[in-house]
Order: sequence, then structure tokens, then C-alpha cells
Amino acid sequence: MTNELQEDIIEKYLKAGKILSRVRAEAKDKIKVGASLLEVAEYVENRAIELGADGSAFPCNISRNDEAAHATPTAGDKSVFWEDVVKLDIGVHVDGYIADSAITVDLTGKHGDLVKASEAALYAAIDTVKSGVNTAQIGSVIEDTIMDLGFRPIANLTGHGVARYMAHTHPSIPNRRIDHGSVLTAGNVIAIEPFATDGAGKIVDGSWSEIFSVIANKPVRLPAARKLLKEIEPYQMLPFAKRWLKTEKLDFALMQLIKSDVITSYPVLKEVAGGLVSQAEHTLIVTEDGCQVTTL
Repeated sequence: MTNELQEDIIEKYLKAGKILSRVRAEAKDKIKVGASLLEVAEYVENRAIELGADGSAFPCNISRNDEAAHATPTAGDKSVFWEDVVKLDIGVHVDGYIADSAITVDLTGKHGDLVKASEAALYAAIDTVKSGVNTAQIGSVIEDTIMDLGFRPIANLTGHGVARYMAHTHPSIPNRRIDHGSVLTAGNVIAIEPFATDGAGKIVDGSWSEIFSVIANKPVRLPAARKLLKEIEPYQMLPFAKRWLKTEKLDFALMQLIKSDVITSYPVLKEVAGGLVSQAEHTLIVTEDGCQVTTL
């Protein structure tokens, strides 16, 4: 059974991937001790549009050290890079068709092996992909590769499918050995993203959130909430950053939309034992005999 994509859709995925690849390379060069996190994030988001993307598929994630994901700068953020292990996770879209990729930059100069563990697991997983492969097999390859290099995979983080205007969808791509997965078919678009750590191999929610997305279309009563709902309408189901928003009484409006189950928040994810985390990610289209990586 296949789910072959139309040629024009493939071209949009490839265009998004090509743009992301260039932005990723340029942004990597900007990640240096003393550089501004906010300036890097804004560069990523603006540069993608300059190169022809229709927008970000999600806010630029800049997660450091024991942070695994969902960290993005606040409005007016003064934070700068120090000797950090930095995960840069970028998403762009063309007409809703998404490219998602991440790299780890080691500013300490001491954790190259940790960086290599997630990268090696990613490429070993990519080599495994083709139509008919079960995602459980991919998870086993990722876990074995990371463990063989002396680290642990983060068991409760996964890769994912991507679809139009949906940054995370079925199927889940495990980063560890599981009993039952999903069978991939030609035309599936997935993002594989191994996370390696020298910690316990599990993440928990941190205490702050700067990223949100719409989960339901419901009427809301309060004027501030209605204004915010109108402002976030263009993002559709894609995540957005609090720093992108201009609505007055923003914190109050966000709280009301969360209480009404109209939006959800994405807390920063932190390694439970405080371990350092590395991440590597590519988006790919599954084919009958392999895959086409869109974000190389």
C-alpha cells in the first residue's frame, strides 16, 4: 500500500527543505559565546521568509544544556550564549508543507562525543527507512547506536510525521526499542530526531512556556481573548511564539484561551537528571526502496 505524493506537493516539501538547509548553515555560524539568542532566533525566522518560505513551521527552538526542546527566546530577551551545548531546531513551510531539522552546536569544546551520538543515530535510522519498515525497527537502531557510543536515548521524546500545516502528526518515530510500531509506506513524510544524553534518558516539563498552538476552534467571550484569537488565526494549527504577538493584555488573553481549551502551551522540556542533551533531525519522504531527505 502506498500514499504517493503529487509532484507539486513534493516540490513544495523540497523547496522548504532547501531553504531550511541554507538557514541552518547560516544560523550555525552565528551561534557563538556572547551572541544573542534572540538575534539568532529572529535571524532564522526572518531569513527563511527572505529565501522564499511562507513562514516558520514553529518558532525557532534554541535549547541549551539540559533543555531538550521547546525553548525559544522571550520578547526583548537579553540572554547570550555561554559555554553551552546548544540545540538549534528550525521549521519552515512552503504553502503549509513543512521542513523540520535540528543540529547541536557544542560551545564547550568538550562534548563532541555527545553531539556525534545523536548524529550517528539519525543517519543510522535514515539508512533503515523504506516502505514496509516498522517504526519499532527505527527505534531499535537509534537506541543501539546511542548506547553503543556510551550515552542514553531520551525515551519519552520521539520523531513524528509531518503534514500540511501540522508540524507533529502520525506516525510517532521512537528513539528507543518498543514492542509495536507503525509500518511506513511510500509517501509518508516524517521527521526523525534522536536525542542523546549523559543523564537519565527522560525529560520532564520545565516551569515556563513561550510556545503555543491552536487546538480547537471555539467562540470566546472576552474581548482580549477574541483579539488574540484573530491575531493567531494565520498560524492555523502551527505553533507560534509569545514574542510574535501584539495583542494588549497578552498574558491574560493567553490564559483565557488556554482555560477555554482553544490553545495549548508547550513547556520547555528538561532532562530529568540535569544531563546534557544533544539532538539531530532531518525531514524525509519515504519511498519504496528508501527515502528522500529534504533537509540535507
